[in-house]
Amino acid sequence: MKPYIQPKVKTWFMRAHAYRLFMIRELTAVFILAYLVFLLFWLYRLSQGHASFEALVLKMKSPVIFALHLLVFVPAVYHSITWFNLTPKAVPIRLGEDRIPDILIAIGAGYLPWLVVSIFSIWVLLG
Repeated sequence: MKPYIQPKVKTWFMRAHAYRLFMIRELTAVFILAYLVFLLFWLYRLSQGHASFEALVLKMKSPVIFALHLLVFVPAVYHSITWFNLTPKAVPIRLGEDRIPDILIAIGAGYLPWLVVSIFSIWVLLG
């Protein structure tokens, strides 16, 4: 008797809305990876000396580079929001017998630190 092998459909993630959202979230990681490679390139150019880094900084002032940063920023925000919303499911916190509400965990472990770091970064950049 031959074992039953279920056929694998390449579009399995299109069957349900939750699967599509999951795949979109996973796709955002590709954008973040590309940006991390870009940052490594910046560090490499910085290690080449001041003149090399200054030349790169001048190239970065083009509208195309701004558009690319925006293209990465939107998926990064989506990725962060979905990650913060998943945190309470991965790390449920209990206080005695009671479970702390998911929204408080998401705010305390994700959104609040994100806001503090963002405000500090803006203060440093503009100050």
